[in-house]
Amino acid sequence: MKEILLIEDDISIAELQRDYLEISGFHVDMEHTGDGGLGRALHGDYDLIILDIMLPGSNGFEICKKLRSFTDIPILLVSAKKEDIDKIRGFGLGADDYITKPFSPSELVARVKAHIMRYDRLSGKNTHSNAIFIHGIKIDRSARKVYLNEEEVPFTTKEFDLIVFFVMNPNQVLSKEQIYQRVWGMDSAADVSTVTVHIRKLREKIERDASDPKLLETVWGAGYRFNV
Repeated sequence: MKEILLIEDDISIAELQRDYLEISGFHVDMEHTGDGGLGRALHGDYDLIILDIMLPGSNGFEICKKLRSFTDIPILLVSAKKEDIDKIRGFGLGADDYITKPFSPSELVARVKAHIMRYDRLSGKNTHSNAIFIHGIKIDRSARKVYLNEEEVPFTTKEFDLIVFFVMNPNQVLSKEQIYQRVWGMDSAADVSTVTVHIRKLREKIERDASDPKLLETVWGAGYRFNV
């Protein structure tokens, strides 16, 4: 059974989310403060964390940043804030998704399932060959680690999923909508601005000159192409 940590200060909302997740086959632990949630996350063994931004004690952004220093499991930020700057900040700190309140519990369940499935699939647990070598880059799908010229480079969950998706689809022009749907597991009508943010961060890690990318190329008006 997959383990979920739900960090939400509104007890009634948290209980509703927990009930829907448990009906769908997940086990859910709840915390209602930022400090309590961070402590539980640091000592627990979870498959995904749902993290509200506005919390007593440490806020969601602070918790997300700290968690990313030791784990790459999916983190879903939840907030009533709809501004793009908050979304960009969340993704920049390593969050895998940003859900704006109000949302339906069934949407939350769908997103949780999608992120866990993709995390498991892209980790390469069921493949015979878990290492990919290309352009001096080694991608270890079992350990979910990336090495550039034999030195490990830290990757967030979605940065790792993104580079695996590109190397598995080389020399193909992929639209933002395709990338978002396949890597994030959401409909193409969703907010695809996160793709742009992650592409920029990915280039900073694998390109010699991120301002003049050679590996991960922009095809203007169409999308992106990973050249091999």
